[in-house]
Amino acid sequence: MKTVLTVVGARPQFIKTGPVTRALSGIPGIQEVVIHTGQHFDDNMSQVFFDQLGLAPPSVNLNISGGSQAVQTAQMMQALEPVMLERAPELVLVYGDTNSTLAGALVAAKLNFPIAHVEAGLRSFNRRMPEEINRILTDHVSSLLFTPSGIASEQLRHEGADPATIHNVGDVMFDAVLANVERAREESSVLEELALEPGGYSLLTLHRAENTDDRERLNALTDEILHAATHGQVVFPMHPRTRIALEAIGRLEEVASRLRVLQPQGYLDTLRLLESAQVLVTDSGGMQKEAMFLQTPCITLRGETEWVETVEAGVNTLFNPGEGRLLDAIRQKIESRPQFGQFPYGHGDAATLIAQAIRDYLS
Repeated sequence: MKTVLTVVGARPQFIKTGPVTRALSGIPGIQEVVIHTGQHFDDNMSQVFFDQLGLAPPSVNLNISGGSQAVQTAQMMQALEPVMLERAPELVLVYGDTNSTLAGALVAAKLNFPIAHVEAGLRSFNRRMPEEINRILTDHVSSLLFTPSGIASEQLRHEGADPATIHNVGDVMFDAVLANVERAREESSVLEELALEPGGYSLLTLHRAENTDDRERLNALTDEILHAATHGQVVFPMHPRTRIALEAIGRLEEVASRLRVLQPQGYLDTLRLLESAQVLVTDSGGMQKEAMFLQTPCITLRGETEWVETVEAGVNTLFNPGEGRLLDAIRQKIESRPQFGQFPYGHGDAATLIAQAIRDYLS
């Protein structure tokens, strides 16, 4: 029996691992061991995703959260090393671009365990973002590079990756949306509970360090969001990081009084809220794609995105405070009625292709 040790720690990684875990479970001779770093520890950010996606509890929970980028990554590495030594996996599987991703990849590389990276090749070309550093370093120590698009594959070739290690499999989040959107329509009652009308609100998410940790930028974004909220309802499931940041600049009460602020939502409720929104305003990477899959126009609160295909398709617009008004960007995006054509992120079978490539690699 060969062991694939999967390292996860954040909300989007729980979503991504669901389809891959199911695909791996169907391959004889492979067992998966899931390690949860604890990066997202709140039940609304963690356990609810395991429950709704039908995932078994992690084999190990390291319970590491908080701290600076360096402290958190270092603590994860310290805790992961003995786990990997004990389990001696044939392959370490990591997802995305979080501190959990980098910690898992670096420990595996130093212990000479091969690494597979799901969502390889993505680049925002903004190295001020911790996520950009995480994804670049992870790619360059990985033996299997699973890319979501042709652009990502080409970027890896440009950086000198061995073409034999690059597998353009598509996006596992597309798999997850296809597998769960009908469940969300049938099982989620979030719209009814909140008395929300489909198309009657904008959905906001905000959590990236570049937005929340820069007081001047957070104030400017808050001004724009509050201005937009005077012209239509804004529903805001608030990330714990954002709540702390808004409280630190003295604007939490103001935001809570003028927006429909919610606790972080589970996966099914998030899908239903997103599908029913007139527009998504976000700094999340994953939700840019989910909006595309669910045919909801998107405004991204960043100056660049690693998911360039969404912008090229016309369904996503980048926004920086000081470069116009957010309200105008929202109105333009809604009125332009973007066309949602063929998706650039595969055919919804990324997990199957990943599992097959892992099987071939291990054999």
